[in-house]
Amino acid sequence: MIDQTTIGKIMDTAQIVDVVSDFVTLKKRGVNYLGLCPFHNEKTGSFTVSPAKGIFKCFGCGKGGNAVHFIMEHEQLSYVDALKYLAKKYHIEVVDRELSEKEKLQQSDRESMLAVNEFAAKYFAEMLHNHRDGKAIGMNYFRERGFSDETILKFQLGYSLDESDAFYREATAKGFKPEFLDKTGLSPKRDDGSHYDRFRGRVMFPVHTLSGKVVAFGGRVLKKDDKTAKYVNSPESEIYHKSNELYGIFFAKQAIVKQDRCFLVEGYTDVISMHQAGVQNVVASSGTSLTPGQIRLIHRFTPNITVLYDGDAAGIKASIRGIDLLLEEGMNIKVVLLPDGEDPDSYARTHNASDFIDFIDKNQVDFIKFKINLLLQDVGNDPIKKATLIGDVVRSIALIPNKLIESEYVKECSTLLAVDEKIIYNEINKLKQNKREEFQKRTSNGTRESVDASSTVSSADDIQIPIDQTTHQQELDILYFAIRHGVEFLYREYQPESHEFVRDWSVGEYIVAQLLGDNIEFKNPINMALLTEFATHLHDEGFKPSTFFMQHTQPQISRLAVDLMTDKYQLSKIFTREEQHTSVDEQYRVTAKAKRDAQKLEEHRRWLLESVPRVIYEYKNSIVVDLIKTEMLKLKEAAEARDIKATESVMKTIANYNTLKAQFAKELGERVIVKLS
Repeated sequence: MIDQTTIGKIMDTAQIVDVVSDFVTLKKRGVNYLGLCPFHNEKTGSFTVSPAKGIFKCFGCGKGGNAVHFIMEHEQLSYVDALKYLAKKYHIEVVDRELSEKEKLQQSDRESMLAVNEFAAKYFAEMLHNHRDGKAIGMNYFRERGFSDETILKFQLGYSLDESDAFYREATAKGFKPEFLDKTGLSPKRDDGSHYDRFRGRVMFPVHTLSGKVVAFGGRVLKKDDKTAKYVNSPESEIYHKSNELYGIFFAKQAIVKQDRCFLVEGYTDVISMHQAGVQNVVASSGTSLTPGQIRLIHRFTPNITVLYDGDAAGIKASIRGIDLLLEEGMNIKVVLLPDGEDPDSYARTHNASDFIDFIDKNQVDFIKFKINLLLQDVGNDPIKKATLIGDVVRSIALIPNKLIESEYVKECSTLLAVDEKIIYNEINKLKQNKREEFQKRTSNGTRESVDASSTVSSADDIQIPIDQTTHQQELDILYFAIRHGVEFLYREYQPESHEFVRDWSVGEYIVAQLLGDNIEFKNPINMALLTEFATHLHDEGFKPSTFFMQHTQPQISRLAVDLMTDKYQLSKIFTREEQHTSVDEQYRVTAKAKRDAQKLEEHRRWLLESVPRVIYEYKNSIVVDLIKTEMLKLKEAAEARDIKATESVMKTIANYNTLKAQFAKELGERVIVKLS
C-alpha cells in the first residue's frame, strides 16, 4: 500500500488540466476547459475540466472524477497503479508500506519473473530485427502476413533462434537465475539439471496484462513438421493464469471503452491484422474456450461483445458451447459469420476499418438466433433432433439473468422453432428449479457453498443494492450540503427562556446530530461510509470536506464527492435556488467596502438555514413512511391470525409513527425561523 503522505503529495502535485491534456485537446472556456470526451464518441464537446476544483466531468456520458480517476478510466488501471502512474509523471518517490517476509519473498519472485519476461521480449525482438536468421525467417513470415514495421514494434513481435539453449545462455550471462527461467517456462529444466529453450525456432507473440506487463508468450513454429505442435504457449505460473488473460487486451482497452463494444476472435494474428486495419477494440481467446475470468475482464469495459467466426461449421459448433458463459455473465452477444474462406486475419488484410465495421454491422445477429439457425441445419424432419435442439437453446436462455432479455429470446425461439412460449417457459422454470435444488443440496449441511475467489465482489461499485431512487436522491442531497457547505456557519443556539448564548452550529454538526445522533443510517453503503467519515473528521483542524473526499483513497467515495461538487449536480427541485449560491469561501468574502457581497452572504446563510433542516426532515419523513408501511403489513397478519395482543401493539406503534409524521409535516410546511447570529 502507498502511505497517506505520499498519496497527498501526488494529489497536491497532479494538475488536472496537465494530466488530461496528455490525452485530450482542451480549450479554455471562462474559468474551465472544454474538449471532446475520450470515453464516448461525440461531435460537440461536453467534457469539462475545472482547474479550480481539480476535477473533470463529461455531461454526455456522465464520467467524472479527479486526476487519479481520469488515469484509472483512460488507462484502465487500478487505483494504486494510477497513483504510481502520476507519481512517475511528476517524479514523486512512492513509499510502500512494510511487507511481511512472506510477502517480500512472493513479491521478489514475481518481480524476478516479470523481469525475465521483459528481458525475453526485448531479446526476441532483437533477434527478429538484427540476427540473420531472425531477418531471413521470422521477419519474412511477418512480412508475408502483411505486418508493417510499426505493427511489429507495437506488439513486440520477435523470433527465437532455432538452437537448443541460445536464449538460456544469453539470459544467464546477463545475470538471470535459472530458477526463474524455469518458472516462467522460457527455459524449462530437464531431469538431468540442464535447460532447453521452449520456443526455439518460432516467431514470438508476447502476452500482455491489462497494464502492459509481459506475463507469457505464444510461439508459432515455421518448419513443416507433423510431429511438432504449430503453437506452443507459456505454462501457468505465479504471474500467468491463462484463464484470466486475453491476448490484445492491453492494446484494445481504450478502444473497447470508447466504442462500447468488444470483438472476440481466436488467434494472435487475427488481433494484429485487425489492429493494423484500424479495428482496435478486439481481443483473442488464443484458441482456448472462454473462461469466467476472461469474460469478467471484457465486462469491465463493456457488456457488448461480437464474436467473429470463419466459415468452419464444425469449429463453430465446438466453440458455441463456451459462449453460454457469456450469457450467464449478462453479456449482450452478437455473432458474425465471415464469408467462406475468410477469417478475421485474412479479411482485415483486404479491407479497411470502415468496410470491416460496415460488414459486421450488416451481418451480425444475436447469439440465440445464430445458434438456432446453425443447429437447425442438422435437424431436418427428425423430431428427436428437434427436441434436443430445443433443449439446447432453452438451456442457453435459462442462463440469462435479465428477465426482459429472456422474454425477448423466448418469443424469438418460439417463432423460429414453432414451439408454444408456455412450453419454453415451463422448460426454463424446470432448469432453474433443478439448479436451486442442487444448490440447496450442496448447502444443506449448513455450510456456504465455496466460491471462486475471482468472482467475489472486489469493490462497492460491484454491489447491486435495490434502493428506492427517491431515498437515494435524499441521501445525496444531504451529502451535497455536507460536502459543499459542511464547515459553514448555520445558526446560533440560545436558551429558550433566558436567551443566553449556547453554541454556534455548523451545517455539518447539524447534519451529524440529526442523523447519527438519532441512530439513523443511510441505506446506500457508500453514502453511509462517506457520512461516517465526515463525522469522524468534522472537527479536525483545517478540515475541508470537498478536498478531503475528492482525494479519498477509496475510488467510489472520491467519485461520489466529485459528482456532488460538479456544478451541474441536480439537487431536488425544492433546493434549486443553490444555483445562485456557491461556497462562501469562493464567492462571498465580505469586506467593509462590499455591501452587496454582505447582502449575498446573508441570503446564502438564510438559504442554508431553510434548506438544510428541510432536507433532513424530508429524509426522516420518508423513513417513517416506510416504517408505517411495514407495520401495516404486520397489522394485516395479526388481524388475520386474530391475535388481539399483537394487533394492539402494532396499532400503538403505528400511532407513534403517525405522530412523528405529523411533526415532520408541520416542520416541512412551515419555514424554520432561527437567529442567524
